[in-house]
Amino acid sequence: MPEYTGYTGQSLELLKSNNVAVGNSVKILADLTYSGIIMPRYEHSDDKHIVLKLNSGYNIGLEIDKIKKMEKLSTPEKIMEKKQSLEKNPSLPKILLLSTGGTIASKVDYRTGAVTPVLTAEELNSSVPELAEIANIDTEVLFSEYSENIMPDHWLKISKKLIEYSNSDYSGIIIAHGTDTMHYTSAFLSFALAGYSIPIALVGSQRSSDRASSDAALNLIGATKFLVECKTNGVYII
Repeated sequence: MPEYTGYTGQSLELLKSNNVAVGNSVKILADLTYSGIIMPRYEHSDDKHIVLKLNSGYNIGLEIDKIKKMEKLSTPEKIMEKKQSLEKNPSLPKILLLSTGGTIASKVDYRTGAVTPVLTAEELNSSVPELAEIANIDTEVLFSEYSENIMPDHWLKISKKLIEYSNSDYSGIIIAHGTDTMHYTSAFLSFALAGYSIPIALVGSQRSSDRASSDAALNLIGATKFLVECKTNGVYII
C-alpha cells in the first residue's frame, strides 16, 4: 500500500496523480530539474510543499505550484530481514530488557533517510550478540515512543510493569529509553519504586542501533555488565 505520511490536500493530490508515494525515486521539473527521493512530512505540515531528499543527501522543500512535471523513476523493494535466535546459557544470570522506544530502539529507513522507533526489544537484543555472553536476556515492548512524547501516563505504565517483576529472579532490568527525557523518567521511578528489590538501568543512545557509528551496542553491553555486577538496588542511568 502506498505511503503518504504527512501529505494532505493539494500535495497529496499531486503525488497520487503522478502515481508517486513516499520512498519513490523521482525527477521533478520546477525552476530547475531535481532528482531524489520523496520524504515523509510532519503530521501538521501544510499542503503546499513536498519534501525531496536530493542525491547529495540534503532535503529540500518544493512548492507544488512551481512543479511543472513529476516523473517516478523507481519504487524501492521491501527488504526482508532474517530474525536471529539467541541460545540461552543456564549458568548466566537473567536480565529483563524493556523497550519504550527512543533512538536506541530506532532504525534508519534507507528509502527516506528518516529514523523511526520500530525495533522491538527482541530485535534490539539480537542486534547485540555480545549480550548473550554476559546474561540471558528476556525482552518485552511496553510502547514505542520518542522520549519527548513520554508523559506521566507512560511513567505509570513503566512503574506498574516493573512492579509485576518485583519478586522475579531477574538480576536486573534494563529500560531502553530515549535520551531527551530519560532523567525525568528515572527521577519518577526512583521515588515511585523506592526500595525496589531489583536494580534498574535506563539506557539510551545518540545514534540508531543499525548505524555503524551507533553507541547503542556499547551502552547496552555496559548496562548489562553493570546490572550483573551491581551490589546495590536503585534506579540508574547508564
